Amino acid sequence: MKILNFGSLNIDKVYKVPHFVRPGETISSRSYESFPGGKGLNQSIAVSRAGAAVFHAGTIGKDGLFLKEILERSGADTRYLRECGEVTGHALIQVSEEGENCIILFNGSNYENDRGFMDEVLKDFSEGDILLLQNEISNLDYLLQRGKEKGMRIMLNPSPMDGHLKEMDLSGVTWLMLNETEGNEITGEKEASRIAETLLARYPHMNIILTLGKEGALFRSGEKEFRQPCFPARTVDTTAAGDTFTGYFIAALSFGKTQEEAMRLAACAAAVTVSREGAAVSIPVMADVEASIK
Repeated sequence: MKILNFGSLNIDKVYKVPHFVRPGETISSRSYESFPGGKGLNQSIAVSRAGAAVFHAGTIGKDGLFLKEILERSGADTRYLRECGEVTGHALIQVSEEGENCIILFNGSNYENDRGFMDEVLKDFSEGDILLLQNEISNLDYLLQRGKEKGMRIMLNPSPMDGHLKEMDLSGVTWLMLNETEGNEITGEKEASRIAETLLARYPHMNIILTLGKEGALFRSGEKEFRQPCFPARTVDTTAAGDTFTGYFIAALSFGKTQEEAMRLAACAAAVTVSREGAAVSIPVMADVEASIK
């Protein structure tokens, strides 16, 4: 079994602010830093730092070569990563004094992943392999279709949510990892159990992982339902918490752990992440997570 993450790679430009900018307002940033990021890159790093092997496919510009380097240093296989010569995708991130964040994305080279390139990559993968996806690259609907046709097990993180994604066929998705806001946009429901019930009514074979902030996470499938509480943490920056959760969850399943064990490990890893600044740089290695659990 192989894990393929066909995902985004961004340069995160992080501004520390007293509060999020309001309409018509101009404020001064208290600091500025640049970090490697993108949900795809973050999740590949999380899978790798959890100890699992992952192939990362995607597109970067010449200004993003350092993103390839950090993937490789973290242990990811970058043979399917190509350079297109355009501007690398990037994000403008405001981080408040409370550690919360809001993000503006520019797609850049992430939207230059064409179907021919996708077919070329997918020919090296087969039934039973895991395909990890987010909504930050072009032709996501095609990847969902091709992954389903090949019998791959698909983990989808439908972020950032948009109208196009709500129209996509998610019947091939094995695990849907989303938060309450995304769940509300897809289903129209606000309460966690109702979001899960509505999704299962549409996709009976789907496994749903609904993250609930400080309330932890809900796992729901046709056969099983349980909640995973949050681990206590001093929140500094929540930027990559969800990506860490996703990566550790997939890695744990690839090790043969149960859904409950995977959720617990993922929750602890996310708690370590929020206690650190930055996105990719904040994702812990397995030794840090195990120490935190103890």
